[in-house]
Amino acid sequence: MSNIKYSSKRGTASKIKRTVKRPIKKIFLFLNSKSPQLRSFYKEMKLFRRRKRFEKYSNISVDKRLIVFEAFTGLKYADSPKAIYEYMLNSSEYTDYRFVWCLKDRCMDEYLFLEKNDRTRLLLWGSPEYYEAYAKAGYWITNSRINNVFEVKTDQVYVQCWHGTPFKRLGFDIEVSAEDAKNSVDVVKEWYQEDARRYTYMLSPSRYCSEKFISAFNLKEIGKENIIIEEGYPRNDYLINYRQEDIRSIKSRLGISEDKKVILYAPTWRDNQHEKGFGYVYKSPIDFNHFKDVFEDDYVILFRAHYFIASHFDFSEFDGFVIDVSLYSDINDLYLVSDVLITDYSSVFFDFGILKRPIIFYMYDFDYYANDLRGFYLSVDDLPGPVVKTQSELETSLKELSAWAESIEYIKQYEQFTNRFTYLDDGHATERVVKRIFDK
Repeated sequence: MSNIKYSSKRGTASKIKRTVKRPIKKIFLFLNSKSPQLRSFYKEMKLFRRRKRFEKYSNISVDKRLIVFEAFTGLKYADSPKAIYEYMLNSSEYTDYRFVWCLKDRCMDEYLFLEKNDRTRLLLWGSPEYYEAYAKAGYWITNSRINNVFEVKTDQVYVQCWHGTPFKRLGFDIEVSAEDAKNSVDVVKEWYQEDARRYTYMLSPSRYCSEKFISAFNLKEIGKENIIIEEGYPRNDYLINYRQEDIRSIKSRLGISEDKKVILYAPTWRDNQHEKGFGYVYKSPIDFNHFKDVFEDDYVILFRAHYFIASHFDFSEFDGFVIDVSLYSDINDLYLVSDVLITDYSSVFFDFGILKRPIIFYMYDFDYYANDLRGFYLSVDDLPGPVVKTQSELETSLKELSAWAESIEYIKQYEQFTNRFTYLDDGHATERVVKRIFDK
């Protein structure tokens, strides 16, 4: 692989993107919205261009000691790919491996420190070097679907870590879909199938999760039901092995006073809330003005939008009370400093539950989401916390948090949840996963 450094191309590429590519793309997207035929043509042309770029490197020999990592489609250095990378980087057993991280332009600067290690390189997501790396690397390790033009050679290994335990239905398990959803159920199923047919391994944190992955990705039908590595999520080891000084350091970095309790508000995205040419949008159902009046003396709120959401949030009027942490790289840090989680249908509660801290489910649009938009795998009775549908109920739950969290009913509910979903998260999942993949 070439030794071209990302930084040498960044300035020119960014300038071209700002001045030429973005305006042209906006015109195309507008025209696409008016013409289904043009939209289909544009999609096919984009796939053709990507396929040709990848085919250019199809004859490159595979390097079994090269690993390419990607998280959240190049948006972050995080999650299970990060845990696996750091374990291998610091293990004497894997000193002959080299690593590549693929990152998008807007977040590259944040992770330049990774290249301080001489076995690690950063590549710009979507660049020619990016395609070359996927053609050459012996292992692909990611936590979300990757470019569908990438073809796995017989001597390459594709490890799909995924990015959560499913609560809302995925892929082939989706039975309902809103008419105004961005993508039809058939399109979503096609995406999942295209990706799954390439998997060598897929990680799972529980029996429940394995069952849902096999179903959602249609693994049994394509003869891949045995690719599951059910050893826990590597990313969650940190939630077991952290130190108290880690919490103090993270709070200091975020500017959170030691005398304030922390609420992590982490809602998910909605399939039908999408603007052409912009992306998924989200408008919070919480009246932060009223929230501030009631809770400012005791709490700080960390607002964490899903990585799909392109909306920009302005919390300047709530300075010191609401902190937007949507772009913060590793959500595990946010879990550690939070005293309570507020979410809706996001899978974050499975991981946060490892800490045995209170969770409140603010499902203001529950009936619509359940019956018309996506649907769920679990009943609300399976959830380790109260389900509320109005801000008034949400505020009441926060006020009664201490008494509720100490109740026998709550403790029993949490124990059942742990025994079903997080029993493998013991702080050693990364080691087990790495050995399953590489010791062969």
